[in-house]
Amino acid sequence: MVEDSKPDVFLIREAIKTAGVNADVHVVHDGEQATEFFDSSDDGRTCPDLILLDLNLPKESGEDVLRHLRKSATCRDARVLVVTSSDSIIERQAMDSLGACGYFRKPGEYSEYLKLGVMVKELLCDC
Repeated sequence: MVEDSKPDVFLIREAIKTAGVNADVHVVHDGEQATEFFDSSDDGRTCPDLILLDLNLPKESGEDVLRHLRKSATCRDARVLVVTSSDSIIERQAMDSLGACGYFRKPGEYSEYLKLGVMVKELLCDC
């Protein structure tokens, strides 16, 4: 998970747990940490089965992170689910063109946030 907001990290973890997904969740809090993580995957670390990526990150944007990821030797084909507060059509199209497999707009209500867990579960089952 690439997410800088601690409340959002909590809500995403809750959504995943509520959906019954048994997963090890590693969190990095900015774009720079994310690109370093993916670069270390090229040096032997396994690439995650699914990456949850916020777009509005400190140091490097989510779009920059995804562009970098797509150049990675190990993780270039990784599944990426964009999780963001943005509802911009332009950003959504950019993420689609970079191969994001889904786009989840962060809602204001807890019950709506839980739908993210179902999306994660479906994407992991498709692997």
